[in-house]
Amino acid sequence: MTTLKDYAKAYDPQGMKNIVDLEAVSVEQEIKEVVKKNKDNEEYKVSVVVIEGEEYRVPNSVVEQLQTILVEKPDMKTFKVTKKGENMNTSYTVIQLE
Repeated sequence: MTTLKDYAKAYDPQGMKNIVDLEAVSVEQEIKEVVKKNKDNEEYKVSVVVIEGEEYRVPNSVVEQLQTILVEKPDMKTFKVTKKGENMNTSYTVIQLE
């Protein structure tokens, strides 16, 4: 059995960067699906863009908003994503830049 103290000392957060962390993203940026493991060692799929060797998660709601915007603005080149809330109450907004 592990104590909370020992667990905390050994804890290595495996947080993932998010597309929100980027100032601007090109619509031509390649996206890929990767398999990650959660804290219970269960696999799950997540969409990411890789920029300068770093993976940034792309939430499905961002892709859905981009799809809607691109119908009206097919020549859009770059966008930014903002977020409101935390954890399960997070919402994302896609903002067209160019």
